[in-house]
Amino acid sequence: MVATNTTRATLPPDAAGPRAGHPGRRGLSPQAEGMLALLVTVSIWAAFALSARALGSSSLLPADAALLRFGVPLVVLFPALWRRRRAIAAVRPGPAVKIVCGAGVPFFLAAMHGGALTSAAFVGSIVPGMVPLFVSAIMIRRGHGVPRGTQAAGLALIAAGVAALVWRYVVPVDTDVLAGAGTLLVASGLWALYTVGLREVDLDPIGSIGLLCLPSFAVIGALVLTGVLPTGIAHAAGADIALFLVVQGLGVGLCAGLLYAFAIRRLGAERSAVFGSLSPVAVVLLAVPLLGERPTLAVLVGVPLITAGVVLANRRPRPKVPADA
Repeated sequence: MVATNTTRATLPPDAAGPRAGHPGRRGLSPQAEGMLALLVTVSIWAAFALSARALGSSSLLPADAALLRFGVPLVVLFPALWRRRRAIAAVRPGPAVKIVCGAGVPFFLAAMHGGALTSAAFVGSIVPGMVPLFVSAIMIRRGHGVPRGTQAAGLALIAAGVAALVWRYVVPVDTDVLAGAGTLLVASGLWALYTVGLREVDLDPIGSIGLLCLPSFAVIGALVLTGVLPTGIAHAAGADIALFLVVQGLGVGLCAGLLYAFAIRRLGAERSAVFGSLSPVAVVLLAVPLLGERPTLAVLVGVPLITAGVVLANRRPRPKVPADA
């Protein structure tokens, strides 16, 4: 989903419009626009973790939240998705399965179930934090070599941070929390699969959203209609429906993907990924006033380790410049 800014680069200055610092322009610079988009994206990611924890105390069931998560983007983007129908249909089955399984119904149900058994801090830290580890494992299996230097150190910090989070629940054993943490690890592994799948398709962000949401909504709809998954949306509180519609449907399903792609165009992939690593910290801070969660010592140790690990794991070595360049 890394888009290049070739359009602006190939236009003359006047055709591209006034830029930051130009007397005729009043507005944010491209860097400020990218940072603002990232700030909103991180807030949405934090809201996803909070909603995963809050689902257990709401009048909605996991299937109801999934219908909103995958259905709302389809309704909002229907005209644009219709124009991209041939490109979406042309995606090879392998990458399509990775995307649909990695961020579709299996991921969503795993994240929601794991959040119900643990805490918002666990969801916000384990799910995005472990992705670099799982992606590295996939790349090693494909023969890309073992990470070294700062990337290896970052992966080690991530593993140490997750261990710090769950260690207190090992002795004495808390089966619910450990089962929830294990489910969140599955969700993180699925998201890594989704990340790898995105690299293998030639779709813009809107097309990627359609490729994910179309089959996911069909699957969750079939599970609900056949009674495999129960639904309570007909009797749910209006406030709960509105909350999950905004957070899951409009926020996670629509805005996060588009805004993150926009931020990458403005700031680059590395800076965007590093800034995105602040999501676990935002979750911990927001869970205190919104959910009444108090950060434990394990959270205070584990979350900074995971955050630092994600920053290091996303760093890329700078290419060496020849001396005669």
